[in-house]
Amino acid sequence: MADTLTLFTSIGLSEQKAKETLKNEALSSALKEGIIQAQRVNGANGVDKAMGTLLYSMASRLKDNKRLVFLSDCIAQRKICTELQLAAALDFVKSHPEDPISQKEFDEACGVGVVITPEQIEDAVESVIKKHKEQLLTERYRFNMGLLMGEARSALKWAEGKVIKNEVDVQVLHLLGPKTEADLEKKPKVRELFHISLMEQLRGEALKFHKPGENYKTEGYVVTPKTMDLLRKHIEFTGGQIRTRFPPEPNGILHIGHAKAINFNFGYAKANNGICYLRYDDTNPEKEEEKYFTAIKDMVEWLGYTPYDVTHASDNFQKLYDLAVDLIRRGHAYVCHQKGEELKGHNVPPSPWRDRPIEESLVLFERMKKGMFAEGEATLRMKMVMEDGKMDPVAYRIKYTPHHRTGDEWCIYPTYDYTHCLCDSIENITHSLCTKEFQARRSSYYWLCNALDLYCPVQWEYGRLNLTYTVVSKRKIIKLVETGVVRDWDDPRLFTLTALRRRGFPSEAINNFCARVGVTVSQTTTEPHLLESCVRDVLNDTAPRAMAVLEPLKVTITNLPKDTKMDVRVPDFPANESKGAHTVPFTCTVFIEQSDFREVMEKGYKRLTPEQPVGLRHAGYVISVQKVIKDSQGKVVELEVTCCSSETAEKPKAFIHWVSQPLVCEVRLYERLFLHKHPEDPSEVPGGFLSDINPNSLQVISSALVDTSVKGAKVLDKFQFERVGYFSLDPDSSADKLVFNRTVTLKEDPGKI
Repeated sequence: MADTLTLFTSIGLSEQKAKETLKNEALSSALKEGIIQAQRVNGANGVDKAMGTLLYSMASRLKDNKRLVFLSDCIAQRKICTELQLAAALDFVKSHPEDPISQKEFDEACGVGVVITPEQIEDAVESVIKKHKEQLLTERYRFNMGLLMGEARSALKWAEGKVIKNEVDVQVLHLLGPKTEADLEKKPKVRELFHISLMEQLRGEALKFHKPGENYKTEGYVVTPKTMDLLRKHIEFTGGQIRTRFPPEPNGILHIGHAKAINFNFGYAKANNGICYLRYDDTNPEKEEEKYFTAIKDMVEWLGYTPYDVTHASDNFQKLYDLAVDLIRRGHAYVCHQKGEELKGHNVPPSPWRDRPIEESLVLFERMKKGMFAEGEATLRMKMVMEDGKMDPVAYRIKYTPHHRTGDEWCIYPTYDYTHCLCDSIENITHSLCTKEFQARRSSYYWLCNALDLYCPVQWEYGRLNLTYTVVSKRKIIKLVETGVVRDWDDPRLFTLTALRRRGFPSEAINNFCARVGVTVSQTTTEPHLLESCVRDVLNDTAPRAMAVLEPLKVTITNLPKDTKMDVRVPDFPANESKGAHTVPFTCTVFIEQSDFREVMEKGYKRLTPEQPVGLRHAGYVISVQKVIKDSQGKVVELEVTCCSSETAEKPKAFIHWVSQPLVCEVRLYERLFLHKHPEDPSEVPGGFLSDINPNSLQVISSALVDTSVKGAKVLDKFQFERVGYFSLDPDSSADKLVFNRTVTLKEDPGKI
């Protein structure tokens, strides 16, 4: 085991990642075989980190290991050098499961040996820009730059996306020049349009819902001789007001799918001048914890909603018990002794106790309540058939677990099928909104209310909101936490609401996303980048600018006095300077990004080189390289430059960000947690979701440099680090060191599909 751990760390896996991999036997075995094969091919040259990343990706995605040696050879021989080529290789072997591999066909399909030169990229981008030049000059930076990327990538299938993007940025800047104030003016605030859209989707006749008191007009609603009288009393009590509820189980943290439910339930009530309850469905004491109650309420309020009242199913335990006794007396329920295993599935054998005398069931139910049966020895079942064919669902079961609110008062607890509709009736809910999977329970919902001659609300179903590249099941998130893949429920790589808040997603953006997805009946599976787009729309208008350097390169300005120190004014929002500004120090020593300097000039590169000056954003200076200082390994560690005023200097081709006398901070960069769109789909990920973890989902930069304007930031404060991305202050921050989470990049990664 120790040898395998060493083997895995030798290819660049962190020790923690290597240990996690060892827990997955199939992945561990495949990766080990792949590394050993690559070492055989490479001999003394070994396996470097880039090769190791490809081997790990191959091992985690390859479904048929009989091609493992072949693909490992291709990676070791550097025939497969990029993720793009690897994806093509995996597709190729998948489509040729039995055939001998034709090396010629494989090489052609995977771009083996194809070399894309900088000149080819430059020419391809130039051709695309020429094609759209007129529209570019008209729309300038409002033009959809993704179109240019897409067409250039189509022409150069095997070119790296980042290289193409850089060339597009350079050539667009060359054509249009730096952004003007007009370019920076914001479009109409999309988030307001989304908010209006959400309310419009939910208001009045938009959803074709019934009016309060007109439940009977709904298709499928069951009308009894007492229905109209019950509806009349309901209207007398509510005054015709719309009433909804959001009824989560307090046994886990809310996720992005719940955000749609919250917006739908609270939003529908708000849009129609109604009220919405937050009701905890706390009928399973084994799984409920106080922290979940608190977190659920926090998330509802964080999304901007205030419950009319916070209620609990347990508030009604006595009433629910009395109704169960009434149900038995009416001949609609009985005590059964079939075991839990017998009741699972849809082909449950009929209960031999279904027709037992009513008085007998009443006595036995009382004995259940008094704790005279063991767990699983008796249940109370309802005499009805559900829409999915399930017969006689359980209404009460025995659990000798203290309840967080009622303690040891009860040892029998009602089920969802029994509790849900009755609590809706007790609270005079008009519209019981739930996700599509509860459609099979609609008939039991109506049956139970009518069997007890109670007011019956209307159940309406809508489609769940699902996201790709994630899991939201409580059981699976617990597994991710227990195996150390993520830290806790609020790990920013998850899509729980607490995780999204910690990552820096504004609640307004999540609500806008729900509005954009819309209130649909069909199930919705959405890409994460649509949510991220909503986040950018909000943060662009609300996150003040700061400057941060993630990979610093020291720059000494030699023609300024050593004791030079001045304050530079930086607008918080360059597009609207009236919203305020802050100052940052400027001295003769500044730090820039390593990527903003190249020792060897390349065609199309617009930033700093020994032959090419560059401007410093906001500082009013243009710097020119005088000396390049390297360490003993030949790495550039410092530049000596001279500066002159940008007013007198020739206009540089680019302006870069910088910091001086900065704060040393930790920065956490997040990527998708999973490699595949559907990590829970066995046809896509045969090894299970734990085998699909992206090894690069978290990168920690422990010594990033950030300007001093962030010094007084509070936890969850948000910033746009110029040219870098949007960031939020993490709760792990201390007085000694601030920690920032990257919320989203400045622009959507064109490589994401």
